[in-house]
Amino acid sequence: MRERDPRSIAGKLPAPDRHVPLVVVGAGAAGVAAAIEAARAGVEVVLVDEHPVDNDMMAMDVPLCFGQRMDGSVRNRALMLERVVETNPDLAAAHEAGVDVQLGTYVWGAFVNGPAVQELPVPMLGLADDRRSWLLGYDRLIVAAGARDVLLGFPGWERAGTLGASGAAALLTRYRALAARRLVVLGSGALGLHTAMLATQHGVEVVGVVEVGEQVRGDAATAKALAGRGVPFFVSHTIQSARGRTGEVESVVLGGVNRDGTPVPGSEREIACDAVCWAIGLVPSVELLHLVGARLRFVSQRGGWAPEIDARMRTSVPTVFAAGDCAGFHEGMLTAPDLARAQGRVAGAAAAESLGVRPRAEVDTRRDAAATPAAAAEVDAHWRAWLDSLIAAGGWEVNVCQCEEVTRRELVETKPPRYLKWASPQMSARSVTTLLRDGPLNQDQIKRLTRAGMGPCQSRRCREQVGLLLAQAVGTTLDRIPLPTFRPPIRPLPLNVLWPADEPAAMREEWVSWFGIPTQFSPHWTAGMAIDEPTAHARLIMSDE
Repeated sequence: MRERDPRSIAGKLPAPDRHVPLVVVGAGAAGVAAAIEAARAGVEVVLVDEHPVDNDMMAMDVPLCFGQRMDGSVRNRALMLERVVETNPDLAAAHEAGVDVQLGTYVWGAFVNGPAVQELPVPMLGLADDRRSWLLGYDRLIVAAGARDVLLGFPGWERAGTLGASGAAALLTRYRALAARRLVVLGSGALGLHTAMLATQHGVEVVGVVEVGEQVRGDAATAKALAGRGVPFFVSHTIQSARGRTGEVESVVLGGVNRDGTPVPGSEREIACDAVCWAIGLVPSVELLHLVGARLRFVSQRGGWAPEIDARMRTSVPTVFAAGDCAGFHEGMLTAPDLARAQGRVAGAAAAESLGVRPRAEVDTRRDAAATPAAAAEVDAHWRAWLDSLIAAGGWEVNVCQCEEVTRRELVETKPPRYLKWASPQMSARSVTTLLRDGPLNQDQIKRLTRAGMGPCQSRRCREQVGLLLAQAVGTTLDRIPLPTFRPPIRPLPLNVLWPADEPAAMREEWVSWFGIPTQFSPHWTAGMAIDEPTAHARLIMSDE
């Protein structure tokens, strides 16, 4: 008979509140299509989406870069829920198909068995709303988490009014709550032109589309249509700074640049505006895929780091599928949502079949629509050109990480943030170059040394520019700088929501012994408390021997 170690966590882990065969994360075009396809095949499906996002999270630019340019209506959660449903009619079709649709529900973690954990009865997701959190067990998972904006720093980009293209689009369409009247768009291409057109269609005056290259990128007909609406284009230009006296954007200063990104003297011009929008690229949201162990690979034509997927949208984890922008983004998907829907249907059918349910015969379960078009351009070279121009125009003392106030210089010199007011000879002697002696650079190293990426946005605003700066500092390419490690919670949540209940009594019994520090949790006012703890007894027994 085997003895059970009372200090083991076996049998003490919290059980999931519910277990379902299939969970779909993300209610965009791909996620809803996947949920409907699987439900119509006879699978029980839960569809989770975090919109409408709580206004406190929107103020932290999570999950999108909303730039604090929301009007007061976002505080009315019922109204926001109504608008989210109105702008996504496919949700009604999902509900009719029998899908359990859970809006305003965040996925803050994923828990699977692996090298460090072997005790989980099933893979689980950590979910939360604005009141509580809970665990949901699943057999199959489809991640359709979308994409987020690429953001780069310039003097004044901390001011309220600096948005990302996806954040601006969400405020314009999904929430109808963009509090901006005059907008400058940074970047052309399909994303920049689409953002500018969307803004003009919703009554926002676009006072400039800025492109660092020598010509406007993207569809010529769309650019001509914008010019016909009075939108000016500034090619071979970059942004030098955003200005304002009240902590908000009131104007931007643009300047001409040479081919190498250096400023053209005397070319500066100031444009009055109350919002400036980054629209140079979107990258797949891969945090959840990373947590479940899916293998990621840097493919510039797919927007950067994206999951490896087969012809049926299956990742390297057999029970996990990916669809839509999070599976790989290219600008052609902006104007063709049917591509994402096709991927979602393939993923939904493949997940259903893997559960032993026969999908509908008319569904093509091959991933023809998911292939990256041959014309898709490499995006990181364009980001590099923008960053070079911003460094030349704004210098090295610009914050790369807003949350932790880490400048470009402090990042590449691996200095601790200024607010710590701490220095040492060891830190002064350290730099990105000296770190190479320990092996290839990675963002986890830099995060621990400088705190860049540790703030509330959890590197959503700085991840790509940190990678670009590190690559530049050591003379390598962005694909050679690994992603930082993601750990739950992958979005900021209040503690009373993240874990509203206490630990189970069985877990509490040996809580202290797991840490091996007898006095760490002992009430200092109770005499003899430390000696009564399990680890203290263990040491006494060993010493007697």
